[in-house]
Amino acid sequence: MAAGTAEDLGDAVDLQLTGKRAVVTGASRGIGLAVADVLAAEGAHVVLVARGSEALDRAAVRLRRHGTEILTVPTDTTDDEAVRRMVDAAQAALGGVDVLVNAAAEPAAPGAPQTLAALVDADLREQVETKVLGYLRCARAVAPLMAAQAWGRIISISGLAARTTGSPFGSVRNVAISALTKNLADELGPSGINVTVVHPGLTVTERIPELLSGLAERSGTTPAQVRASLEQSVSIGRLVTAAEVADVVAFLASPRSVAINGDAVAVGGGSRGAIHY
Repeated sequence: MAAGTAEDLGDAVDLQLTGKRAVVTGASRGIGLAVADVLAAEGAHVVLVARGSEALDRAAVRLRRHGTEILTVPTDTTDDEAVRRMVDAAQAALGGVDVLVNAAAEPAAPGAPQTLAALVDADLREQVETKVLGYLRCARAVAPLMAAQAWGRIISISGLAARTTGSPFGSVRNVAISALTKNLADELGPSGINVTVVHPGLTVTERIPELLSGLAERSGTTPAQVRASLEQSVSIGRLVTAAEVADVVAFLASPRSVAINGDAVAVGGGSRGAIHY
């Protein structure tokens, strides 16, 4: 029977992630933690990576309720040797790596557009070192393992600043992640490795209350008014949650996503007025 017929619909929701081995960076909070949680819920064994060991331990306690193997490896992704040791630890504990989700980066914050005169060179260097080169280091370390088994998924969390103005450095780093993604997809695709990038917008995580309060104080309004204003730019009329972003990432991490490679997937609920094709 051809795929897509009624006989096939019984397993349509199975992402086929049971037993897969995933490394998630930036996994102690926010989108990274939400992604790790969904992958574990789908049956994957997960290596949690972030700088702080205490936050990783708390995340591991949360994820172990799913019954899969959870490993914590505190790692600074700005250090190439540390990244390689982390991947070696993942391989030793789980026997390999099937999925890498890059999420170790400082999230962008909305606010007034940054002007040219206000830009500081060191800020861009730090963002490139952490996000662009950090993602590159992790991909470079896991790719040989994935190529040897002829299967893998690399998903990088970037952001909608790649498609909007107002944050020059945010745009630069996120466009760079998209460019890196496409280059890796073309190189690694023949080895069975799909590489994609996900662009969240402002996402509901544990940092949202503090962020809204700060914006409200600067604008002389209330957090509720700030949130309502931000939501007006979203096509679905509200902010997307970290768990909703994670659902998309889980699909991209699965064997069912083979038709998507080298592309960017926006997960911000839709940007009003913009057409991307």
